[in-house]
Amino acid sequence: MIPMTGVSQPDLLRFTHHIGNTGHMMAAPTFGVRTRRARFIVLSAVFALVLGLISATPTATPPADAATGAVAAGVGDQIKTADLSQFQAGNIMSDAVFFNSGTMSAAQIQSFLEARVPRCDAGYTCLKDWYDTSRTVAADAMCGAYSGGVRERASTIIYKVAQACGINPQVILATLEKEQGLVTHVWPSDWRYERAMGQGCPDTAECDTRYLGFFNQVYGAAWQFKRYANPAGTSQYFTWYAPGQTWNVRYHPDASCGSSPVYIQNQATANLYYYTPYQPNGASLRAGYGEGDGCSSYGNRNFYQRFTDWFGSTQVPANANNPFGNIEVVRAAPGEFEVGGWVIDPDTSAPISVHVYVGAQGTAVGAEIERPDVAAAYPKSGSKHGFSAKVPAIGSGPTDVCIYAINSGPGANVLLGCRTIAGMSGSPFGYLESVTPSATGLAVSGWAIDPDSVSPTAVHVYVDGTGVAVLADGARPDLQPHYPQYGTAHGFSTTVTAGPGAHTVCAYAINIAAGGNVQLGCSEVVVPSSTDLARPPIGNFEALSVTGSTATAAGWAIDPDTTASIPVHIYVGATGGAYTADKDRPDVARAYPASGAAHGFAEQLTLPVGRSEICVYAINTGAGGHTLLGCRTANVVAPASDPGRAPIGNFEGVAAGPGGASVTGWALDPDTADPISIHIYVDQSSAAYTADDGRADVAGAYGLGDRHGFNEFVAMSPGSHQVCVYAINNAAGGHVLLGCRTALVP
Repeated sequence: MIPMTGVSQPDLLRFTHHIGNTGHMMAAPTFGVRTRRARFIVLSAVFALVLGLISATPTATPPADAATGAVAAGVGDQIKTADLSQFQAGNIMSDAVFFNSGTMSAAQIQSFLEARVPRCDAGYTCLKDWYDTSRTVAADAMCGAYSGGVRERASTIIYKVAQACGINPQVILATLEKEQGLVTHVWPSDWRYERAMGQGCPDTAECDTRYLGFFNQVYGAAWQFKRYANPAGTSQYFTWYAPGQTWNVRYHPDASCGSSPVYIQNQATANLYYYTPYQPNGASLRAGYGEGDGCSSYGNRNFYQRFTDWFGSTQVPANANNPFGNIEVVRAAPGEFEVGGWVIDPDTSAPISVHVYVGAQGTAVGAEIERPDVAAAYPKSGSKHGFSAKVPAIGSGPTDVCIYAINSGPGANVLLGCRTIAGMSGSPFGYLESVTPSATGLAVSGWAIDPDSVSPTAVHVYVDGTGVAVLADGARPDLQPHYPQYGTAHGFSTTVTAGPGAHTVCAYAINIAAGGNVQLGCSEVVVPSSTDLARPPIGNFEALSVTGSTATAAGWAIDPDTTASIPVHIYVGATGGAYTADKDRPDVARAYPASGAAHGFAEQLTLPVGRSEICVYAINTGAGGHTLLGCRTANVVAPASDPGRAPIGNFEGVAAGPGGASVTGWALDPDTADPISIHIYVDQSSAAYTADDGRADVAGAYGLGDRHGFNEFVAMSPGSHQVCVYAINNAAGGHVLLGCRTALVP
C-alpha cells in the first residue's frame, strides 16, 4: 500500500462538510472558502418526489423550492440505471474525459437541454430557455479569456466557459444537475440559478454575493476545477487529495461513520473530492438514486451516475481511439499567439501533431516536447507529447484561436478547444509630436509602434510631397507604461531640409505585416527667411461697436513674412494711435496655421460727438508696404438731444455651414439715422459688429435711411450652438435682445 501523506482527515473538516448532492471547497484564505452549504437530498427511483433533506450543519433556510440535487425528472427525461458497482472511489472520472472540452457544441448543449425538458411549467423559466448577461474575463493561469455578452443563452455560456477553461461541458451539465437539479427541473426559481454550481457558498455562512448569478457560478466552478491542479504561476496550495497518493476519504461528515484509504489515480478524481470531499458508502451505491443509510453521502455518487446515464463512461471518451489532451497556454504577443499544452493519441506512444488555427489561417505544430508529468499520468503513452509554438497573428481585435489534435490510426481529429483573445497585430500607431522651423530646415519628432513587432518601426516624413525615410528607434521610456510589451525604442527625430516659406509636413508609419501604413499627423509650418520677402500684411477689420462716446475696433492682422505679432494703426478721422495685434485668435491660427494665433486686436477708442470715420492699417514689420484693413463709420449724438429710446430690430435667421454660420437681420436706434452696433453671442462668447448693410425695406418702414442691415459670418466649432443678437443703443437708453436661435454646425 502506498503510504498515507498530507493533512489528516480531521484537519479537512476545518474547510468543508458535505454529504449531499451539493458542494465544493477552496480552502486558501486568499480565495475564500467556497464550499456549498451542507445539504443532502436523495430521490426516489421515479424522480417524482424529493424524499428528504438532511443538514449536516446549521444553515439559513433557503426559499421554499430550494432543495438541491437531482430533482424531479423533466418531461421526456429517461430514467437510466448506471451500474454503480463500477464506481471507483480512486478513479471517479478520467482526466481524458474531465478535461475534454470538445465533446459538445453550443447547439448540441441546447438540444440536450431541450430533450431533458421539452415543456416547462407555466410561470417558470427552465434552463433551456434561461438567458444571462456574462462579463468579459481576462485570461489567467486557469482559464483563457472569456468575451462577455448581453443576454447569452445558458447553453452558450456553458460552451464558452468549457472552451475558455478546458473543461468538458458534460461535466458542467452533470454538476448543474447534482447541485441544483437545473438540467431537469421544470419549475426552477431564480434562487437556483443564483447558486447553480454551489460556487462561493460555504457551509458556515450565506453565499458570497460576488459569486451569485448563473454566469458567475458556471465560470467560477470551471475556474476552480483548473485551480485545484496548481497550474504554473500559482501557489502549490492544493496538496491534499493530490493524485498518485493515498488519502483517507470519509463517508460522511460524522467522523463515527468512518473512512477508508483511497489511492487517488488522477487529477479529475482529486478535483471531485476537493469539490465534494466524501465517498459514497456501500449503502449509498446499492440505493442507486435512492437513499442509503445514516452514514451515506450522495454528491459524488449522483455526479457519477448522472454523467454515466447521460453521456456514457466516465473513463473512456466516446471514441476511445480519438486523441485527447489539454490546452494550457493561449496568449497574445506582438505579431503572434503563443500556444502550449499536450496531446496524446491512444493508438500510439509516438508524438502526434496539432493544428493551430488563427481565424482561418492554420499552422501545423509537432507535439514532441518532453512532458514527464504527462508520462506519469499516462505511462503507456510515453513522455514526448508536449507542444509549444508561436503562430502568426492576423490582425487586431478579438480572434478565435482553435487547436486540433490530429489523429493517428483509427479515430478522428479532435478539437481540443478554442480561445477568443485580442491579437497584438494590425496597423501601426503613433503620433507626430513636433515640427519646429529653424534657419536650416525643419526639426520633426514623434513616435511609432507596429503592433506586430517589438522592433523599431520605419517612418516616412513628407515635406510638400517629398519623402524622407527615418527609423523610429530612439529611446522613449515614457511609452513603456502604456505599451509594456514593446520596449522603449520607438521614438523618431530628424531634420529635413526646407526653404523659407510655408510648408506642409506629414509623417507616416510604415506597416510590416497585417494592416496598412498609417498617417501619424500633419502640420503647417513657416520656415523664416534671412531676408524679408516684402509681402504686405493681411487681415480684417471685423467689427466696430459703439457705446456712448466709446468705440471698440476689433479684427486681426498678419505679416506673412513673420510669425510675430505686428502693429496696427487705428485712425479716428485724422487722429491715429498705434496698437499691437497680439491677442489670441485660434480661428485665425486654424486658417493660417503657419502664422500661429497671436494676431488679434480689440482696442477701445474715444469718439467725438458727431460722425467719425474709423480706419485700421496693418503695419509691415520689414520691407513692403502697409495694408488698409478697412474703414467704418460711427456717430456720437450729444446726450442732451437723445430721448433715450431703446433700439428696435429683428434677428431674421442663422444659416450654419462648414466653419460657422451666417447671422442676418436688421437693427436701428429710433434716436438716430446712423447705423448702430450689434453684439452677437455664440454660447458665452461675443463679438461686436455694425448693422450698416443696405436695407431699403427698413428705410421705407422707418424713414431713417437704409444702412441698418447685418449679415455676418461668425466662426463656430462643429456642433450645436446658441446664437443671440443684441441691438446696442448708441447713446441714452438700454440695449435690446433681438432674439436667440440654434446653429448646428457640421
